[in-house]
Formats: sequence, structure tokens, C-alpha cells
Amino acid sequence: MKHLSLGLIGLLLTLSVASSAAQGQPVTLLAAGDIADCSSSGDEATAKLLEGKPGTIAALGDLVYPGGSLERYRKCYAPSWGRFLNRTRPALGNHDVQDDGGAGYFAYFGARAGTPGAGFYSYDLGSWRVIVLNSNCWMKAAGCTAGSPQMRWLEATLKTDPRRCTVAYWHHPRYSSGPHGSSQTVKPLFEVLYRAGVDVALAGHDHLYERFAPMDASGNLDSDGGLRQFVVGTGGKSHYAARQVQPNSQVRLENTDGILELTLETNGYAWRFVTTAGQAGDAGRGMCH
Repeated sequence: MKHLSLGLIGLLLTLSVASSAAQGQPVTLLAAGDIADCSSSGDEATAKLLEGKPGTIAALGDLVYPGGSLERYRKCYAPSWGRFLNRTRPALGNHDVQDDGGAGYFAYFGARAGTPGAGFYSYDLGSWRVIVLNSNCWMKAAGCTAGSPQMRWLEATLKTDPRRCTVAYWHHPRYSSGPHGSSQTVKPLFEVLYRAGVDVALAGHDHLYERFAPMDASGNLDSDGGLRQFVVGTGGKSHYAARQVQPNSQVRLENTDGILELTLETNGYAWRFVTTAGQAGDAGRGMCH
């Protein structure tokens, strides 16, 4: 398991995770969001998938329902995904801030969740840089537009980071064929990531699995320089059906729970979506820009 060491960048904390794997060796990122509810057991099934899989866990927001009080994290999230707390790097969802503005979320995850009240941070995983963003754009300590604290931090982080391969994740997807649809509020963040050559984006919010072809921030196909975005709202809460299929959507899986396994390599990555039935619902490979 990994522990975080904090470094101050300006007024904000950036988290640095020392990978157990040597630089250049493949490492694994396990991802899903929309996870735990005391009234359902889907999160127990996805937690069982995590038991036999080493790697860092990207919890993609809406980690407990209906709201993110500390009591609910302890009663509903802790018995399942909470068993892997020390290797979890969470992102903040809308349900996580519903009860108390995120106080319970930050109290439960501690330094693993970045600066309390802000919810964005970065860490190293093997040779990759991982960026975690807060897509609750209304939060003053974050924001998603030019000049906001999160945008200033993101631009500075991307400018100073020499790494070729980067994955970013947050809760509300830029693109989704699910009922919540594509988020316009995160477009400015996506644009900055695109200009910087970030390779992969992960999100949740819609309770299905979807993979898009690499795109820019306006939905245009860019096979050479675009971000390949995955929606992985399959952590166990419930299931949504796709409504309006968005351009460049390549794979959609409904009515299933599961996790996305990303194998991060020196110059590329491999993905595999594994359902709670043990099946590989989607798999492939990509190269870094």
C-alpha cells in the first residue's frame, strides 16, 4: 500500500505517491465511481473484484449515497470499498458534497483527497502523472473557468510536468450518452488537458460503462492528439441506460457493475473493463501522444 507525502505548490497541496513499481515498469489503476448505498449490495460485488487485484484505486466520485456524511462513509462505504482505503485516490462527486459540502468526504479520506475543501491534486504512478480534478465547479475553492484556483493549479501543473503520459479523472464526464449527458461546465478543464496532450480521461456520474474515441474539448475526433475518455459509473449503486448516443462513442455497456483496469506502461496503456460476473466487457490498447 502507498502513503502520500504532501508538497506545497503555491497555496495548494499536490499529492505525490511513490510507486511501488520502478520507473518504466507497468502499473495498474483500477477505476469506477457511483459506488455505495447501505440499501444495496452492488458495491460489495465490485469490492470483491478489487480484492484480488493489486494497484491504485481511482474512486470516481459519488462514493456514497444519498449524501456524503462522515457517518455514511463509515457505515456504507467502509465495509466494501473502504477496505482498500490506503490505496484509494478519490475524486469528489455531487453526492459527496450533498450533505455537508464535502466535510465528511475530506474527513474520511484525509490527505488522500487533497486539500480539504478543494478536491484537486496530482500524484505519480510509475512513469505516469495522474491528475484528479473537482468537477463540482460551483465550489469557490476549485472552479472550472479561467482564473479559478483549480484552473491556475492545473495549468501550472501541466506546464511544469515533463512526463509524456498523463491520465486525468473527475466525476462529471465531458462526454456521455447516459441520462445526465455531456457536461459543458467541465469543458474549460478538458480544453486545458487537451492542449497539454493529456492521454486518458476517466469519469463517472452516469451509471454505465462507455468508451469514446480520442477527442478534443468540442467533440471532434482527434486520433493523434485527443483524450480517450471512459465513463465508469459502474461501482455498484444502480444502472442507467444510454439515451442519446453521442458522437465518437465506441462501446456502451448497460445493466452491469464492474471496474476498469488500466495498465500504464512507459509509452502507452491497456484497458480492460471487468464485470462482476468476471467477464471482460471491453479491452484494448493505446499509445501516449
